[in-house]
Amino acid sequence: MKVVRVALDVPIATLFDYLLPDALDAPPGSRVVVPFGARQRVGVVVEAAARSAIPNARLKPVAAVRDDAPLLSADWLELMRFLAGYYQRPLGETVIGALPPRLRMLKALPREPERHFRRSASAPEPRTLRAGRKRALLEALGDEVISEASLLSSQAHSAARSALRALLREGWIQSAAPVSGSRFDSIHELTAAQRENQSRIAAAFGRFQPFLLHGVTGSGKTEVYLSLIAQVLERGAQALVLVPEISLTPQLEARFRAAFPETRIAVLHSGLEDAARTSAWLAAARGEAAIVIGTRLAVLTPLPRLALVVVDEEHDSSFKQQEGLRYSGRDAAVVRAKLSDCPVLLGTATPSLETWFNCREGRYKLLELPQRASPGARLPQVRTIDLRRESAEQGLAPSLVAAIEQRLARGEQSLVFINRRGYAPVLACQACDWAAGCDRCSARMVLHAADRRLRCHHCGAETAVPRECPTCGNVDLRPIGRGTQRVEETLAARFPRARLVRVDRDSARRRNELSQALEGIRRGEADLLVGTQLLAKGHDFPALTLVGVLNADSALVSTDYRAGERLFAILAQVAGRAGRRELPGEVLVQTRYPEHPLFAALARHDYVGFAESQLAEREAAGFPPFVSEAALRAEAKSLDVALDFLRRAARLVSPPKSVRLFDPVAHVIHRRAGYERAQLLVQSDSRPALQAFLAAWNEQLSATAPKSVRWHLDVDPIEFD
Repeated sequence: MKVVRVALDVPIATLFDYLLPDALDAPPGSRVVVPFGARQRVGVVVEAAARSAIPNARLKPVAAVRDDAPLLSADWLELMRFLAGYYQRPLGETVIGALPPRLRMLKALPREPERHFRRSASAPEPRTLRAGRKRALLEALGDEVISEASLLSSQAHSAARSALRALLREGWIQSAAPVSGSRFDSIHELTAAQRENQSRIAAAFGRFQPFLLHGVTGSGKTEVYLSLIAQVLERGAQALVLVPEISLTPQLEARFRAAFPETRIAVLHSGLEDAARTSAWLAAARGEAAIVIGTRLAVLTPLPRLALVVVDEEHDSSFKQQEGLRYSGRDAAVVRAKLSDCPVLLGTATPSLETWFNCREGRYKLLELPQRASPGARLPQVRTIDLRRESAEQGLAPSLVAAIEQRLARGEQSLVFINRRGYAPVLACQACDWAAGCDRCSARMVLHAADRRLRCHHCGAETAVPRECPTCGNVDLRPIGRGTQRVEETLAARFPRARLVRVDRDSARRRNELSQALEGIRRGEADLLVGTQLLAKGHDFPALTLVGVLNADSALVSTDYRAGERLFAILAQVAGRAGRRELPGEVLVQTRYPEHPLFAALARHDYVGFAESQLAEREAAGFPPFVSEAALRAEAKSLDVALDFLRRAARLVSPPKSVRLFDPVAHVIHRRAGYERAQLLVQSDSRPALQAFLAAWNEQLSATAPKSVRWHLDVDPIEFD
């Protein structure tokens, strides 16, 4: 019997050898059922071996081969190897974790309706191929449409199904149903700048090339995506489009379905039910879905004919996974494109500094859309409101209130942006200075007034609002600060006749609520909007001409060196919602620091100047992208235990001179969900040197870490709270 090496979802960085009975066929990429301990598990065959280091008598046989889903391709397995190695996670955990939950179960998938196939236009003549199962299947198809069962029954060999998968993967046969038409219904004619950029990207089809499409808000980046994907469909290939958040998928999906009415589109994100996610994954993996739209997890989907990868809003931190395999969806997309020999397009108005640096170093090609695409549309005027001179009442400066009144009188929409949900961030007693805190986290509970609950936005704990101060008995408990609910209440009292809509995670908890609210806003069914970053990017509201920004100053005093970059990005994005048609837009930012260089760059719409100043500061301070970073993070019931683990971890392996280990420190929010958290930062001027050190260190940590500590390595970390 042959030996196969199987990846299993266990916290051990190794593959497991099994014997493959002669009656079974399981090439690399096959899902198999194998015994592991006292139970059976689903694994993936990663490679075949001539022999095992373990005697055959001790090896267990593969119990079954699952042929209910497409074979996982060699380039997909190579992507998994890269992610597991780079982010220091077990290969088995990485491979199995990339599959939809339904494909990890022992129970076979239910059989779908009978599929029919026909030869595609790109298929070679069977007689030009060497005799074999592929040739036999193509000859059996001829020019007819034949069911899968009939096609497989025409071949006596048990490996005919594998050959059928290979023909689908190569694009030589296709589904008989018209689900991958290439008809393209463009809504807008491309501008000259859009056409030029589209042509430069299309010239790279068939080879790996990263592009950054730096376009101001409203410049029509999506139209460039659509035009390129139309060319991909004409080639009979597939396109992958990534967005940072689930909230952006419905509107993008609607846009794509309108542009490609005959094309099957698969949508993939964690908010889908298992059945829907599995169906979309299978459609993509079989090549039936020509366009795949999704969040970061979609980059892990097998795509047999991938010809273009698009990462929209590439700067967004939501592309970074914060648990398990802590990968960057954006960076994985670049690797995915390289393995598939296709271009990858990163689009944004505010590139991440890492991406901008890659352009500056010549690794990525920079393309620009400096003007808005809609005729007559101009970038909004950005002004600051100096809160040192203009006293805010209930959080709103008089000049902002006056600007809202003007828009209401003209029948235009206004957006008040505050990136803090809830009613107030603190509920406090002014008699004894008590403030409602989370018992499980070193953070305050947020007051949600609508249902009179206190909620922790870090661990999810909640409790009823107390009737009196638990310390002194004072019944006069007061909210301090403002969230979206309190701003909504203030605006409703100030403008009672305005149609007011609040958009945040609390107002859009149920499915379709967010998309329905956004569609109503686009139709003009709201006068005044209150929202968080859910409204900041990717939305087009034609009647919106005013954006007011509250509470922008908190990021200016943050200890996180990325805070300025994030603040500029979110302000530029939310400012971009204003004036996207012929009506001029205006953005008013309330601040106590109006002279801050960030606001000056924002007013000039000068991303380049801001980015270059930030890069100069990063280089002087020794921060990424001029160095590579990783963080060893630990959680324990006691902070001393977590810190002691990190100190001992630092002594396990002697780092080379090019790798620097910093002293362990507690997180800013050191207690979360009942665990005390600490971290140790590692830096190096050499990414290969850092990776080599992390691999050796990870092995030592896995062998010596006590069970009283939960730990993980985070490569290229972006969160330090």
